[in-house]
Amino acid sequence: MAEGPGLTFDRDFTAPYGVPVALSPRVTRVLAPNPGPFTFRGTGVYLVGTHDSVVVIDPGPDLAGHVAALRHAIGGRKLSHILITHTHRDHSPAAAALKAFSGARTFAMAAAPPPATHTAGGAVAVDEAHDRDFVADEIVRDGQVIAADGFTLTCVATPGHTAGHMAYALEEEGALFCGDHVMGWSTSVIAPPDGSMGAYMASLEKLIARKDRILYPTHGASITAPGDYLRALLLHRREREAQVLAAWRQGARDADAIARALYPAIAPALAAAAAVQVRAHLAHLAGQGLL
Repeated sequence: MAEGPGLTFDRDFTAPYGVPVALSPRVTRVLAPNPGPFTFRGTGVYLVGTHDSVVVIDPGPDLAGHVAALRHAIGGRKLSHILITHTHRDHSPAAAALKAFSGARTFAMAAAPPPATHTAGGAVAVDEAHDRDFVADEIVRDGQVIAADGFTLTCVATPGHTAGHMAYALEEEGALFCGDHVMGWSTSVIAPPDGSMGAYMASLEKLIARKDRILYPTHGASITAPGDYLRALLLHRREREAQVLAAWRQGARDADAIARALYPAIAPALAAAAAVQVRAHLAHLAGQGLL
């Protein structure tokens, strides 16, 4: 979505599909070939581990070539855990194939995706993007520590983009795998009813207080100055919400019209998402008693 004052997105990220790229002594990324208006260049799958064993975070789409690339990147190492930040279809479907060949257990904040909801007109709401075949073997909670071979990952609950969104902190490197909660190339889409703007902004404040050294989003490049970026992102959301409230007080009652006014240069493929963002802000404002 659009940038704001003090908020600059990095859209120069490129990486070869299916090729392991080392980001640190413990972290390697493999990019899935699923580019799009919401996935940017594709899903960045993170392999965290040692010479003997590895953890996979957000295995991505169930594409034969992509799964083969992940298996090649894992090589002869033991796959000990499969961690899911959230169950959107660009994040979790390949977990089944990895589990089938390795026996590794899957971990997520929610056991299964939320049930499909419908609008008054009968249409399925935007949370249909969930991978409804995924069921976690173990439900993780905020603050839970996952001990792997030679390193630890702490679960950091970050609801907002989805209600069941979990980030994972690599304690030994001050790194946070933040899924879609924070992305360097764009703001995240908050789509009610599963997404919540209030929860999202509270999660941003939580990450600001953490002071991680680096963020690894599932889409796009690493974020190497998290504090400044997170503060700019939160300010951008607050300013956008003030604009939505001003439009409402001036008599606007159509979220699509408000979105067109606030996002005049948005790409056509993202116009519907912009309207969803406005609805998320309206719901948050209503929850605060401001509408």
